[in-house]
Amino acid sequence: MAVDKKDARSGKAPKKESQPLIIAKTPAEEQRLKLERLMRNPDKPASIPEKPKEWNPRAPPEFVRDVMGSSAGAGSGEFHVYRHLRRREYQRQDFLERISDKQKLDEEYIEKVKENQKAAEERTAKRRKKREKLKQKKLMAKKAKMESQKEGGSEEKSSSSASEEEEQEDDAEVPSFIMGKR
Repeated sequence: MAVDKKDARSGKAPKKESQPLIIAKTPAEEQRLKLERLMRNPDKPASIPEKPKEWNPRAPPEFVRDVMGSSAGAGSGEFHVYRHLRRREYQRQDFLERISDKQKLDEEYIEKVKENQKAAEERTAKRRKKREKLKQKKLMAKKAKMESQKEGGSEEKSSSSASEEEEQEDDAEVPSFIMGKR
């Protein structure tokens, strides 16, 4: 009871129940602990960090007021200013080179994708042409067969009876199954 009175007087909220300290031994366990902590209070919004912006060098000055000269009277402090300006200029040039390399790689990638699409279209067109040719060939054979049936209707009846007799003779020669063997 004495502790409750003390907390009430100080104006602080009562302490939450302390969770046992669990040290994650594996990355999977660490991830599980983070998820459990998030799921304890599902109403609380989870913060998603934004992607950091790409570093941009400061633009070179349009008008340089204090030009570095090669005069003999330069003081010892001027070297540090010069070194700083030189470092900044090298960073700017490296940044511009990286951007140009990235643009070149992007252009090469786009060109390669276009070439791959063109090659795929050519293969598809070639195969389509082959399928159409085969389709036309089958259609022509079917038409030729239909025309020959119409022209030689009476001749086919006599020839078909002869072919039926040959099939019956073939069936008699070759047994369809053999008894006694497995």
